[in-house]
Formats: sequence, structure tokens, C-alpha cells
Amino acid sequence: MKKLLIIVLIATPAFSVNLQQQLEQMAAQFHGKVSLYAHQLGTGATVSLDPDHPVATASVIKLPIMVETYAQVKAGKHNLNETLRLTKDNQVPGSGVLAFMNPGLDLTLHDTVVLMMTLSDNTATNMVIDRIGIPAVNARTSAMGLKNTFLYKKVYKPAEGPMPADQKQFGLGKTTAREMAEVMESIQGCAARTLPQSKKLAVANGISDPQLCRQMVDIMRNQQYRNMIPHYLETVDTSETPSAIADKIGALDDVRNDVALIETTSGPIVISAFTYDIKDHTWIAENEAELLIANMAKTIVQTWAPGGLKTSESAK
Repeated sequence: MKKLLIIVLIATPAFSVNLQQQLEQMAAQFHGKVSLYAHQLGTGATVSLDPDHPVATASVIKLPIMVETYAQVKAGKHNLNETLRLTKDNQVPGSGVLAFMNPGLDLTLHDTVVLMMTLSDNTATNMVIDRIGIPAVNARTSAMGLKNTFLYKKVYKPAEGPMPADQKQFGLGKTTAREMAEVMESIQGCAARTLPQSKKLAVANGISDPQLCRQMVDIMRNQQYRNMIPHYLETVDTSETPSAIADKIGALDDVRNDVALIETTSGPIVISAFTYDIKDHTWIAENEAELLIANMAKTIVQTWAPGGLKTSESAK
């Protein structure tokens, strides 16, 4: 009598291990260090590389600044149409356009948030911080259970008051890949109100208003710098067609970061990628760290969502 050999194939673990191995190989060949956390929200699948290691945020810290701004709007402390005046004191170098405008220009709170997120405008960021306060941002991240996410100071301004010993190491702010992914998930959970884990995070961000959270997502869909996570994923003209990727980037000479909510045909994916101690300090499209993040994002999305990104209509 012949014996019948039954082999049971479980696709998900092998699938995840293979993706994990691919990402590890990419990181091993990179001239720098990588911290990554990716989460397919519908299935719960995750992959990560050193996701709890504290890293410099650079401009990614502007994401929790936006969250706290909208939480204060929801609480009635501020209105998105209230006026902020551009002052010479808040004009600082780096990314953005307000440093080139004449002081005295009036903008709405909404205007400054848009500039902070889409152009990473440093001057707009300082204007928003003046309005909502650094302590409030840190109180919000603490309330969300984020133990390693802090805003230390205004952009291109010295830190004020007693500072933690690690402020000089991290500069503007610090976080981890996992924690910044949770900030993005909290926005998605508030906007969609469909996925249990994201809904739980959404309650902690203090907004609980789908319309306000969708507005935040729409702002991030208009991110103007598309060379990291969107690089190989998006082929449409996002100045005319709504993007399926809502993200916030950060960059310094030895740092490249990008955190994104990606709407795919297989459901939303959050990718939180931080690179640091990078050897390539060039500010060109072929920067090694930026292309690493782009290739990792492509690999993750192609593995978890073979159908690709949602169309402009279904991503709305």
C-alpha cells in the first residue's frame, strides 16, 4: 500500500520571510544605516528593520506638528482660517518659500500647514509652532503612547530652556520608524474609520473627525518632493491627478526619511523609512539613500499589493 504524503503549504510566512530577506539584503549593501517599519493595515502583515531605534526626524517631525494643530482645531482652540503674520524673526533658511516673502504677509493657519507639509517650509513650520506650542506637540505624542517621539525646538533656532541630553544628537526632533508609522496610522484610522488598530490609534490623536483627517491626508497627497517612497510607485502627474500616496519627507546631509500612507488595490499600506549616518551627502535625484527608500517601497508594495496603487478616483 502506497503511503500518501501530504504537504501543506502556508503562503503567508514564506511570503513575509522572503520580503524580509529582500529588505535585509538591500540594507546590507547600503552605505549607511536603516530603520524601517511597514504595515499592511488590512491584513496586519508587517516587516521591519531595527524599527525601535531612535533616529533624527529632520522634517518628518512636521507630521505630529500637523496632528496637534488639527487636534487643537477640533478642540476649538484654533480655527484653520485664523490669521498668522509672517515676521522677520521666523524667516529661516532651508526648504520652503516664505523666507523669500516680505515680512508682514498674512496667511491662514491652514495656509501655513499646507506650506509646512507640501514644501516642508521651515518658516511656515515656525509660524505654526508659535501658534500651537512645542509642549502641546510633545503632550500629544505622549498621549498617543509614543515614548521616543519629541519635538525639541523651532527650525534653525536654538533650543530654549532645559533640554534632554540627547537633543544635540537628534537636533530638531527624534522618533522611531514604528512610532512615526503609528502617527500616520492614526490619521488613516480617523479618516477611514474602518480598520480596528488604526481606529484605536486615531482616538489617541485627539481629532476624531473624519473630515479633518481626510483634509490632512489630502494635504500630504500634494507633497511636492516625490523622489523617495513615490519614486517608482507613482507614474501620474500628481499636480493634476490626485495622488495615491500621502507622505512627509525629511532630509539632512547624512539623513533621508520618508513616511507614507499608500492606497493600493489591496488596501492601505504605511511605510516608515529612516536612513542615517549615510555616506552619500549629495543633493541629487540619484542620492543612494533616496534610491534605497524608493526601492524598498517598490519591493514592499509589489509584494503586498501586486495590483499596484489605487486609481485617482478610487484613492479619493
